[in-house]
Amino acid sequence: MSGKPKPGDIGPDGRDYRSSLTARKGRKIDPTPFDGVRTPPRQNLFLLPLVHLICWLNTAGYGLKIRKENMAGVKPPYLLLGSHHSFMDFFVTPLAVWPHRANYISELEGFEAFGEQIYRQVGCLGTRKFISDLPLVRNIKKVVDRGDIIVIYPEARYSNVGTNSRLTLSLAKLARMLRVPVVTLVMDGNHLQSPIWNLTPRKEVRLRATMKCILKPEQMAAMSAKEILAVMQRELTYDDYRYQREAKLRISFPRRAEGLHMPLYMCRECGAEFRMESGGAVLRCKECGAAWEMDEYGTLHRTSPGAGGSSPGSLFIPDYYEWERGQVHAEIERGEYHFDQKVRVEALPGTKNFIALGEGRLTHGEKGFSLTFRGYMEDRERTLFFESKASPSIHTEYDYRGEGQCVTLSTPDCTYFLFPLEEGFNATKIQFAAEYFYWKSQGE
Repeated sequence: MSGKPKPGDIGPDGRDYRSSLTARKGRKIDPTPFDGVRTPPRQNLFLLPLVHLICWLNTAGYGLKIRKENMAGVKPPYLLLGSHHSFMDFFVTPLAVWPHRANYISELEGFEAFGEQIYRQVGCLGTRKFISDLPLVRNIKKVVDRGDIIVIYPEARYSNVGTNSRLTLSLAKLARMLRVPVVTLVMDGNHLQSPIWNLTPRKEVRLRATMKCILKPEQMAAMSAKEILAVMQRELTYDDYRYQREAKLRISFPRRAEGLHMPLYMCRECGAEFRMESGGAVLRCKECGAAWEMDEYGTLHRTSPGAGGSSPGSLFIPDYYEWERGQVHAEIERGEYHFDQKVRVEALPGTKNFIALGEGRLTHGEKGFSLTFRGYMEDRERTLFFESKASPSIHTEYDYRGEGQCVTLSTPDCTYFLFPLEEGFNATKIQFAAEYFYWKSQGE
């Protein structure tokens, strides 16, 4: 760990509990869990102009255009469901709802990074990803009851390859319970501008967003939750690479494929896993030598065939990604999937800091995840179990704050960031398996 030891950094057993994610900031360890019961304040009225200015400055160079459909007469309170591509989403959304105040559902990482008081004043409600959070539901109801907009990004993580994720029935039940209009904000270009696998901004990208009222309370009163969900899923379907082709957005950024080997971790030619590499505009398999070049419109073209492969000469990135998902499903159905690896564990109990917990062990199978580790100031190992049926997906990162790939698992009181300590760890594959096991547990 970097930095000099400070009081509270070293436990009674001599272990160093300072996180590399936190030590750079010189913060003392604070294991206090986040207070999710506390009623969120309304968005600070005096900060609204500043928030608007910051958002305008961050989008001004990308030609953002916001179109509104079926919004005549729709005023707060309402539920806004946003597509989730990148950090740019948080600059586009306030511009779309301007001049109205809104509260935003946010993971606790943002609170830790920018400070709890600032985040609360700009209207954020803290939660953890992919858990059941009844206090959050109560606070959402309070926001609506006082006449404000509540903003949710229901996919709960950035899109890996610019396409949407599957939504769950709980979202439809929440919307019907709130008895307010449901509005979607589908953003195009945000993933292209800064994909999660390579965050370098692409200056040539043009952004657009469509804000649309899709359901009124009186409509939902006559619909089942499944019918409401079907409307939401249809309206929150997107594909940034299709948008790029149709809008003829040329991205000449020379390193445009760098990092693509993380979501596209399996070779389409020989099927080897975790042997892909990328650099410049090229994605390549180290196992068989197959290579694809990403053109300026986001399509992959095979430039070198692999041994015995028969992949198409041209590939769309989302199609490649879904092919991988199918391979994971087939592996599970053959009874061959099992994950069991050493991981580095970083805990985020509240909004103050990460806590390094050292080495742990993560296993994954049909029933769920098991995480074995020693908690903060604990002298013996314990194991947490995360049931497959309780979580529709898992949060994935490809280079979290410069620390590399990780996945996260959460309890109501803590989020655990799990980084690989062995070869064969890929966040995308773990995510595919977690989603398969969840939907299988739901009978789908």
